[in-house]
Amino acid sequence: MSKTVEIQIEKTRSLLEGLRRHVKEMGERGVTNDEINAMEQAVNELAASNAEVDRLREELAPKVKQMNTVMARVKDAYAEKKKTLKGYYPQERWIDYGVPDKR
Repeated sequence: MSKTVEIQIEKTRSLLEGLRRHVKEMGERGVTNDEINAMEQAVNELAASNAEVDRLREELAPKVKQMNTVMARVKDAYAEKKKTLKGYYPQERWIDYGVPDKR
């Protein structure tokens, strides 16, 4: 759970407990049981959404690691081939091989 979300959930749940204890005296100030219930439902939705995000992050982490490994191989191969081409051909011909950069 992200620390920011976790802190917000804790703070909101604490506020809800306090509001529930004092709803009768707060009712005349514009806080109703319906509003408290709606707020509680929202915080529960936040907790559920955050749990889903955490689950997705756990699934994503190994895939990102695999992608980064493949990306490193591709970059290394690209750099090697580009260096070879630049060594054998004059700058004017680099574009023919898909190497747009200049010295």
